[in-house]
Amino acid sequence: MKRIVWLVPLLLLAGCAQPSQPCTAAAAKLNVDLSKAEADIRATDKEWLATAQKRDAAKAASFWADDATLIFPGQPPVIGKAAILDYVTKSFADPDFKITFSTDKVVVAPSGDFAYETGTDVIQYRMGKKIVTAHNNGAVVWRKEADGQWKAVIDIGTPAPEPAAKK
Repeated sequence: MKRIVWLVPLLLLAGCAQPSQPCTAAAAKLNVDLSKAEADIRATDKEWLATAQKRDAAKAASFWADDATLIFPGQPPVIGKAAILDYVTKSFADPDFKITFSTDKVVVAPSGDFAYETGTDVIQYRMGKKIVTAHNNGAVVWRKEADGQWKAVIDIGTPAPEPAAKK
């Protein structure tokens, strides 16, 4: 049941996956600038990536909400800020760890307080004596906090096919 609960915001947002008159009208009634919210999330993503590439664990963990959950392949969920900070710190301790990600789509709820994004990432890390490169598809559910900052509340990664070899 708990696995299904996180789908509720996504299902509510799905109706506005493509800008439409009802969604735009609803946002206008609430005085929400959906384009600005999307731009804010994309800017937050860029800052998050730059922070992760600098290996600043505390700052990288700050992009997730205190009650966030990370769901990645072959691992138990990582729940809460302390567990996330520990997860990020251990990842960054690997000298071979590298990450890059890109955002394909951001959809903001007409209320302007929730959004989701989809994208891809490539993560490199050491497993024993082998360096592994994982290609993933991902989805992040964002929540706008009381201070106006966007925080990731659900972060999901799933394996993606490796890109075709360049000829």
